[in-house]
This record gives sequence, structure tokens and C-alpha cells, in this order.
Amino acid sequence: MESPHRQSDVSAAAPSNVESVPRSGNGNGHGFVPLVTVVGFHHARGPEVESWFGVEEGTDPAVDNEWPLLPFMALSDGAHVSTEDFSYFTLLRPARGSVPATSLFGISCTRQMDASQLLNRPADVTRSTVQKAVVVIADSPQFFGMLRERLGVVTKAWFAQREFSDTEILRRFQESLQEEKERGEGLADEDREEYLGMSLRELVREFKSQTLVLFKCCLLQPKRLCMMQFSLISLIPGLIRNLQDCADPDLDNYEKHLVKPASLKSSDRNSLLTYMGLPLQIFGKGSLFGPYTPLQQLDILADYGTKSYIVGSTNSLLLQQKDRYSDILINLDNSTINVTSSSLRAALALSVADRRWIDFITQSVNDTWDETNPGRPKTMGYVGSEEFIRLQFEEYLLSLISAVKCRNYMNHHAHNPKMLPQVEGDPSHDFGVDWIEAWSRSENYRIWDRYTDSHLFDIVEPKHPCAGGLTIDDVQKRMMEQVKEFHLDERFAVGKEVLGRNLQAGKEKAGTAFRETQRRKHEEAKREAERNGTPVPSLGFAAPDLNGARQTVQSVGSKAGAYIGSWGTWMGEKRKTGWGRSTSSSTPNPRKEKENVALPVRNVRIEKSPEPIPEAVRPRTQESYEENLFDAEAGAGHSSSKLKKSAVHPPPHPSKFHESIDEPIAVPAAAADEVGQSSKKWEDSSPRKEDADSRAKAVAEAVEAATAAPISP
Repeated sequence: MESPHRQSDVSAAAPSNVESVPRSGNGNGHGFVPLVTVVGFHHARGPEVESWFGVEEGTDPAVDNEWPLLPFMALSDGAHVSTEDFSYFTLLRPARGSVPATSLFGISCTRQMDASQLLNRPADVTRSTVQKAVVVIADSPQFFGMLRERLGVVTKAWFAQREFSDTEILRRFQESLQEEKERGEGLADEDREEYLGMSLRELVREFKSQTLVLFKCCLLQPKRLCMMQFSLISLIPGLIRNLQDCADPDLDNYEKHLVKPASLKSSDRNSLLTYMGLPLQIFGKGSLFGPYTPLQQLDILADYGTKSYIVGSTNSLLLQQKDRYSDILINLDNSTINVTSSSLRAALALSVADRRWIDFITQSVNDTWDETNPGRPKTMGYVGSEEFIRLQFEEYLLSLISAVKCRNYMNHHAHNPKMLPQVEGDPSHDFGVDWIEAWSRSENYRIWDRYTDSHLFDIVEPKHPCAGGLTIDDVQKRMMEQVKEFHLDERFAVGKEVLGRNLQAGKEKAGTAFRETQRRKHEEAKREAERNGTPVPSLGFAAPDLNGARQTVQSVGSKAGAYIGSWGTWMGEKRKTGWGRSTSSSTPNPRKEKENVALPVRNVRIEKSPEPIPEAVRPRTQESYEENLFDAEAGAGHSSSKLKKSAVHPPPHPSKFHESIDEPIAVPAAAADEVGQSSKKWEDSSPRKEDADSRAKAVAEAVEAATAAPISP
């Protein structure tokens, strides 16, 4: 909660109220004369009334009207921490003769000064500072906005005298208020209302969509603690001029003088508001309004006859008992709203149309916000202004009561669904089903429904100003607003900075730990070398030998090239002489066709193996021949192979180095003997198998050294 001195003063035009209620707002005409009083703080007795202006000599209105809490209301808690502080409160004026009981309203301006600056310091002034409040009591808060400015000037001038015994300026101030009352100044402008309290632009800017929640909460008449009451009740057209029953829960003058309007002048806005049943009287019987309520008045809040109230306080002790004294608490110190009632929380949930509507108003305020002057749009235009916000809420309220009347009419004629063909469904659902049900049980709804016509929906369209279902635009706008509310850009910037610092710190720690580890290893190696008598190793890593690595790569490359070249030479010789035939063989061929022997296909597969190739493993044919990979170097005369005695089965597909033979050819015995002898001679004259294996192994090792992976030929 917040001290009243933080509230700003705003004055703007607004609609008038129900014409059937007396214009003064207190039901007593204009007979009450404004009073001025001074309240001081005594070091031993606390706050007390010092003097009155505008009353007969020797009389004390505080005693006559039973206002024992007036000093505590005028000097609010925490007023001593500020140079200037304003407080608003209500007082009950008891009934006297034919004059009924009514509500009075007070506004006080509190200031303080150093006691050493007084020209004549009284003996009872024992503290270092002097604190006093100048109070004005009137019968209506309608013109408190203008009166606040005048009261602040008068109080400042009185303190500037540095002599509190001179009260001439206060006496003349009260006389001017009385003369204005007697001349009837301002009565011609009673349709114009002066608003006070927190600026509506500041309210929307601060609470955003929760502003509509607070407004709808007022209509439900809960028990509520806050410090911006005047700002909220000013959103109900005409209510601020009809608060005659707000000072005590037992007052009920408003409904006694209320009559149902019988005519409507559509061109007259006041007549329209009257016919629609405005203002909605949320401060009737059983209700209490206390802009500032001291702790000494808490007993009336806990009274059985007090059903609802809107009160404010600057004492933090109420926060400790919020569950007892409130259904909803608004803390302006941290801009939070705490709903303690679960049923109220469910009823205050905004519908899709409600969110769309309040988001539009919030965006209008944000787009025209001026930090140097929050109460006025930076464009100096109408959109986003105080009057714009009030008229938007007035339109919302008129649509609401029209939709509820339409709902009641449809329920009453449920047997005839075609009674209102132009209305689709229940228009009140856009305002929240739970909220409509809760409002229908409130006291102000009962009064409104009783004194209004059942066909109000014929005057104002029964439709939410932003009716319709959820769209993708609604989702996008809500997400954008939430991003702005969460200040993600700022958080990401801070997070990036923190992450950068942490990474740098981690890098430094890792480098330090690594260097320390290397130093320890070097010391251990040094001790080991000294113990063994070997040279001491140098600290750090040795630079790689790039020249040696380059020569190794070139050597391995040349060896691999020779290996591939020998393979190609061998393949070429085999193709020239024919696979499985010797070049020295000159046996005539009786057939004209080329003679080929069907041989099994030689499948050569090169794979990488994780293990080195054993010496015994060599590239071989399938089961018909055993050939050395480097036999091509032994000479073209020894290209034949030894034919095995086992049966040879031809493969399903011929080799690409051979041509198919239409008919199988029988090999003569003499030719077979000649092939066998040639193969034996070639085997005897060919290099030894061990030498070829060692060369192949050397080449494979060279390739492995170059590629760092085993190679299987």
C-alpha cells in the first residue's frame, strides 16, 4: 500500500448522474457550509484538533458530530516522511431533526518544518520538527481536484509565516469557500466532475489488463483494500456525485429517493445515462467507502453489518491480516494484486473479448506515453487521454448492462427462441459467465435491475465492444505484450554478459590448472631423471618435425605408386597372354573360334582391417589357381598357373576378361600334359614365395604408416 501523497490530481469532464437524485450528492441540498480546521501532532497526546474556522465561537464539530477519529484521518501514518502529503477520508454526519444522516468528505494537507525556524517557539513544542495539517470538510468530493490545489497553496503560505498563531490566512480561506457556496458558484457546471487521485493513464500503464479486473471487482462489491479508490470509482459515470451513503453501512438514502425513469431523450447524454440506470450504486446499505482508514477504524470493517467496502491504508500491519480484512488487496508499493477469495478469483477471469478490449486501451496509452508528463498524451491528441479512457469504460459499461438485460429477456422467453432473431446466442457470455453470475447476486445489481426498463437492449446494442472468438492476432498481441512485460531483451543482455564473464573465468581457471599439471609432471620427470642419471627433459611440448613428416609422406607415396604400377603391369600381361595360358605354348587350335578355358572368376576385394595382415595371407584365386601378386615381374614366359586336379565348376557369370563359348571343348590329354610341365617349370624358375611376401609386407607397412590405417591387398 502507498501513502496518499503519491497520488496525482487530475481534472476532466465527465457525464452527469441520475437526475432523480438531488444534485448536491448528499440529499440535503446546498445547506452545508465548508469547514476548515487545523490538526496538530502533540508529543504527549498525539494527533489532536487545534482550531476550527466557519463555526460559532466555542463549538467543536468533532465533539458534536462524534468524530473522534478525525485527527487520525487528517494526519495519516507515514506523513512525516514527506514534505507535503494529502489525505482523503469520509465522515458521518448524524441525523438532526428533519435532516437525515449523510456523508461528509474531508481533504487534508500535511506539512512539517524545523522547530528551530519558528519565530516564537511555544513551550509545548519539544520535538525538532513541527507537523500540522490543514483540513477542509465538504458535502461532496466533486470539486476536490480544484480544491486540492488551493489547499496546498494556502498551507504552504501559512507555514512560510513561521508563526502558527497567525491564522488569518486560514480564516479568509474558509470565508472564500463559504461565499462560493452561498453564491452557488460551480452549480451551473454540476454536470462537470473534477476527478482526483491517481491518473487513469498511470493506472492503465501500471496495471495494464488488471485495470479491467479492478473495475469489474468494484461492481462485485467485495472487501477491498487499496489506495486508488477515487480513480476507480470515477470510471462509473455519476457515482462520484452520489456518495451520500458511503460513510456508514447503515445509510440507505440513495435508494429511498430513487425512481424509475419513464422517458428518454436520446439527444441528451444525461437522459441516456439516467434511463440506462447509471450510476451503479456500489455504496448502498451494508457498504463503506474510506479513501483513508486508520487502524482505529478497523472495528467497523469487522462488523457484521459491513458486507462490502473499499478502503485504503498506509499501515503495513494490515498486510499481516489481509485474509481477515480483505477479499482483494492492491499493494501500490510493488504494484501487486492479491485475491484471497477463490470464488472471486474465478469470477474475475477475463474473457477473450475483455482481453482484446483492455489490450487496445493499454496499447493506446503506451503509444502516447510521455515520461515528462504522464497525465497527458505526447501527441496532445484525444486517443490515449483521460477522457478517452473514461468514455471507453462508459461504452463498456453500457454494453454490459444492455447485454445482461438481453440475457434476462431471453431467459424469460426461453419458450420462444425466435423472439430476438437479430441476437446470436447469449451476448453476455463475452463479459464472462462467472462474473455475470456473481454480479447478479450483488446489491447494486438488485437496485439497477429494479429501477430500469427490461428493454434496455433496444437503446444500446447488446454486444461487447470487442466481441468475437480468439484469433491469431489476439495470440500474437498477447505474446508481444508478455515479451515486453518480461523485459526479455534486457534479461538476455544481462545473461549474455554474465555468461561471458563466467566463460572467461572458466578459461582462466582451466589454463591455470593445466599449467600447474604440466609443472608437476615436469618436476616428477626431473626427479626421475636425476635419480636415473639421465638428461633432464625440457618443460613444455616439442615442436613437430614438419620436414621429416613431409619426407615420410613422399616416401610412402612413391612406394604406393610402385605398388599400384606393378599391379597394373601384371594385369596387362595377363590380358595379353590370356588367363591360365602360357606364352610358350604353340599348340595348334583346330577351331577358328578363340579358345578359352572357363575359369572361375577372380574376386579381389580390398578392405581396411584393424589388424596387420599376417604373412601367410596372400591374394589368391578361388580354388583353381594359386598366383603370386608380383609374378608379372618374373617374366612373360611364366604366366601359366598350376591346374588343380579337383573338378572345376564354372561361375554363373563369365569374367569380363573372357568371352562365352557356345559349346564346351574337350581338352586333349597331350595338351593337358604340356600345360602341366610348363606350369611346373614356371614354378621352379619363379622367385621364392618368402621374398614376395616380405616385399608385399613392406609395401603394406609403408601404406599403413602414411594413412594411419591397416590395408589388406
